[in-house]
Amino acid sequence: MIDAVQVILLLVIVTLAVLLLILGVQVFFILREIRKTVMKANQVLDDTGAITRSVTGPITSVASLVEGVSTGAVVGKAVKVLLNIFMKQEEGDNARTK
Repeated sequence: MIDAVQVILLLVIVTLAVLLLILGVQVFFILREIRKTVMKANQVLDDTGAITRSVTGPITSVASLVEGVSTGAVVGKAVKVLLNIFMKQEEGDNARTK
């Protein structure tokens, strides 16, 4: 009939099968939670990208404005130097004619 070794072997097999089933269910739940976490992290990264793009536009505009002002300042200085040179030449011409 059935001896003790066969009964113990059957109990061990059933116990291992139940434990593997429980382990499989737990792995499924863990993987589902990881998937949810990755989806949330992806959403955060997408939002961060949108925020970065919305901030980049005004910063670029301000940089352009500053560059334009500095270029205008350089042109203004050049005009001032040219006017000073022209005025000195005028004074020299006026002194010679007197």
